[in-house]
Amino acid sequence: MKRLFRLLPLMLLLVSVTACAQNQKPSPPASAEFKSGAATIKINYSAPSVKGREIWGKLVPYGEVWRAGANEATTFETDKDIKVEGKTLPAGKYAFFTIPGEKEWIIIFNKTAKQWGAYSYKQADDVLRVTVTPAEAASANEVLKYEGNKTGFSLLWEKLEVKVKIEG
Repeated sequence: MKRLFRLLPLMLLLVSVTACAQNQKPSPPASAEFKSGAATIKINYSAPSVKGREIWGKLVPYGEVWRAGANEATTFETDKDIKVEGKTLPAGKYAFFTIPGEKEWIIIFNKTAKQWGAYSYKQADDVLRVTVTPAEAASANEVLKYEGNKTGFSLLWEKLEVKVKIEG
């Protein structure tokens, strides 16, 4: 009986560590916030990792709508009207999707901001679609990230960078 009481703290510690490890999301929530002119832009997403996988054309197929992150659809929010690749996007919160391709990507802003993945995506709800050209990133990125910059923002993952021009 005494032996059981001595082992009890060790067993509780083991159960606690295991429970904490199971609560960690493999694709944790992340965000990017930046200014474009007078507009404040927020991108909220779940950030998957490469983990040795082949991403483009495999894990993320070419020619299919992708949630541009993991878990819930990525959201893009602007507090003012902006121009994306020269086309007007009204102020609001949108689901942000892409259709990746080897030579070009379609960037999609969809009015149904709250969605799980792209499973209930409807093209009829698209507010804006623009086309951009992907490029090789300056360095590899193990974890997906979005970065605001002087000309707009970039999606960076694996060895790829997708730049989207914004005017605020």
